[in-house]
Amino acid sequence: MKRLVAAVVLIFALQNAWAIDINSAKDQGLVGEANTGYLAPVRQPASAEVQALIKDVNRKRRAQFERTAKSTGATLDQVRVRFYQLAVQKTKPGHHYQDASGAWKRK
Repeated sequence: MKRLVAAVVLIFALQNAWAIDINSAKDQGLVGEANTGYLAPVRQPASAEVQALIKDVNRKRRAQFERTAKSTGATLDQVRVRFYQLAVQKTKPGHHYQDASGAWKRK
């Protein structure tokens, strides 16, 4: 479990490469942390720019989730769930996240 937590923390560290774009989109209420562990649009329809950001971030997250699962022996679902839990904890006031039922909440 310690390896899983450490690996998920590493995902957050790697996410800083996207932080400016993600934070700007989150500040504007365009994207939020989905209950799947991935980024998702808060409002529909999402612009092409927002869709491209989401696709890029989620592609990188998926790759990191797979690496983390492989290196820790956890399942992909376990890694995604843990990442989501940590992402919600780290969500800044005013930013959005999905609750377990999929409803968007503002922290």
